Amino acid sequence: MTTGARIDWAAHKTRLVDAATADRAWYQAVARELVAPGDRLAVDVGCGGAGMALAVARHMTCGRVLAVDAEPAIVEVARARIYDEWADPRIRVDVALVDMDDVDSLRDTVGGHADLVWASAVVHHLGDQQRGINALAALLAEGGRLALAEGGLPARHLPWDLGAGDPGLELRLHAAEDRWFARMRAALPRRRPMPYGWGEALRRADLHPTTTATTLTELPPPLPSPERRAVVNSLANRVDRLRDTGLLTPADLDTWARLLDPGDPCWLGGRADLFLLEARSVHVGLRG
Repeated sequence: MTTGARIDWAAHKTRLVDAATADRAWYQAVARELVAPGDRLAVDVGCGGAGMALAVARHMTCGRVLAVDAEPAIVEVARARIYDEWADPRIRVDVALVDMDDVDSLRDTVGGHADLVWASAVVHHLGDQQRGINALAALLAEGGRLALAEGGLPARHLPWDLGAGDPGLELRLHAAEDRWFARMRAALPRRRPMPYGWGEALRRADLHPTTTATTLTELPPPLPSPERRAVVNSLANRVDRLRDTGLLTPADLDTWARLLDPGDPCWLGGRADLFLLEARSVHVGLRG
């Protein structure tokens, strides 16, 4: 559940595991590019459903992967998923509870210099993003890589005119989410602006060179039933987060209520024209 611009991550633990499962192919493709021969220690910061921790482990030949998160309920589900899916004794996969704002605790938990540090949609939840990136960079061994999955383009799923409510409904959802994000950032403790891009932030953490790679995911209509359900559930979660914020108009909320109601003729789950179009960026800096 979300109150204002705050997120109760424990309430999202099942969704995070589902998302990690749905994104398995993306995690595998990204891990294939990030893991280098000889890597022995990798860290997944803000591990969620442990999707990247498991993907990285599958591409290492031996060593340790450490998944960390600041939410006890998330640590619990990540540990359960790793227990269910991981059995290779050559690579140890551990899970730990650690607050990324506590730089000393993070360093002590990692317990050594990492070859790879991965953080997906984590840094933008920190009040001082540059400080957080600096702390992650400090975990790296010589030749280590810090990879930040941030930015890209928001997912699109709907035709512009749905035949219910005013056209452009999904565009207005994106605009409301952008305003929600600004509120969330403004409410963070010790907030400091970072008026530059992710590549520059990595360079200011003394990582050189830096690269950015963006993956386009496109599933045209008609979507198979599992993907269609995932799209509808994702939209429902996004609308629910904004429901009591005043950022969506009453008219748009009424339209979303109809579109997300399986008993309504306008239910999105019954449409054959839903699609998935999304671009996700990963920014990588090297400890030279």
